[in-house]
Amino acid sequence: MTTTATARPLRSALRLDAVASGALGVLGVAAAPLLADLLGPPAPVLVGVGVFLVVFAAGLLVLAARPVPDRRAVGAVVVGNSAWVVASVVAVVAARETLTGLGVAVVLAQAAAVAVFAGLQWRGLRRLGATARA
Repeated sequence: MTTTATARPLRSALRLDAVASGALGVLGVAAAPLLADLLGPPAPVLVGVGVFLVVFAAGLLVLAARPVPDRRAVGAVVVGNSAWVVASVVAVVAARETLTGLGVAVVLAQAAAVAVFAGLQWRGLRRLGATARA
């Protein structure tokens, strides 16, 4: 039987991801023109990504608020985060003419952070599965 204590690390990982995603999203929306000059992508792209991240963060908070998060939903988050990491690396390669050096560093740094979130979430998901089988 899965307990809320077993789910606590997973819920924490989801909340941490939500805070980071939400903060990055708000920054992208609020400071898009400045960030466009510093990082390279056009401001509308930064606003679009920022809005997506704010909505994603809200979904993560809803998911983390459950005593035991839904396994399928968490699995979708892990897959989505993993895809985000791959897409970030592809974006760096594809936009190498557009991104500034700082832009490349920021994209790769956030991809590394997202990879950590995905790993923590996967670990928490496996822990839930192990508890459910016990």
